[in-house]
Amino acid sequence: MPLWVTATLAAAIFQTLRFMLQKSLSSGALSAGGATFSRFVYSAPFVLCGLALWLAVTGMTMPGLTGRFWAFAVAGGLTQILATVFVVLTFRERNFAVGITFKKTEVIQTVLVGVVILGEGISAGALVAILVGLSGVLLLSRGTEARGFWRDLTGRAPLLGLGSGVLFAVSAVSYRGASLEIDAAAPLRAAVTLAVVVTLQTVVMGAWLAIRERGEIARVWAARRVAVWVGLTSLLGSFCWFLAFTLQTAAYVNALGQVEMIFSLLASVLFFRETVTRRETVGMALIAISVLTLILVI
Repeated sequence: MPLWVTATLAAAIFQTLRFMLQKSLSSGALSAGGATFSRFVYSAPFVLCGLALWLAVTGMTMPGLTGRFWAFAVAGGLTQILATVFVVLTFRERNFAVGITFKKTEVIQTVLVGVVILGEGISAGALVAILVGLSGVLLLSRGTEARGFWRDLTGRAPLLGLGSGVLFAVSAVSYRGASLEIDAAAPLRAAVTLAVVVTLQTVVMGAWLAIRERGEIARVWAARRVAVWVGLTSLLGSFCWFLAFTLQTAAYVNALGQVEMIFSLLASVLFFRETVTRRETVGMALIAISVLTLILVI
């Protein structure tokens, strides 16, 4: 199995674990902003110390970072933060299911952004697989409001959903662009890019909370017994995502990463004792077909 496939599957598993931990934090101990900040602030020390230890043990030196690297890294880090904000705003909308459904179009948008920014296209077979997977994701993302879906295509929720999808697409392509600017082996490229981005996001989110949500940083520290695990799973997941982006086109990585929807649904069934509907079963089957097809055609 190609390394980028293994890295993407591992990233999806770690991300599912992180979301489960963040759900418990945001449900009471922290605000949405605080739960998001915990992801960055508790993973940054692991990332920086791990990179420093890696360089010390291997005797390697820190690779040079070009202006293009910094442009891509800053763009990726900031758009990821903004995309997360858009998703949180979508949660507050009545047409939640509609907004989330539009957000899930980020896979197709990543294809378009990859062509525009990096000039990376995809094969016809991969496009078919991506469309099959997207249909499965759309089925899974349709909630209890699905019956009113077609009546709710206009308004704030669809715009927020589309906006978050665009921003997540730009973020993914930017991370790949940044890693490709580093002259080093793929794992080191991923580690350096991750260290820079997470440090940037920690500073930006910390400043935002200090100004707009006073006292939230103290609550993040008070919740450290759980939040530190958010940081650790975030580190492992982010490193795997960055490694996959370094090795393969962002569109392929995001398409394969849709398997996270299956992992999340399984977590809901196994840990929260929720039932699986026929629609969700069909959605999972379509995603599974898409994932297997992608592995075979790429």
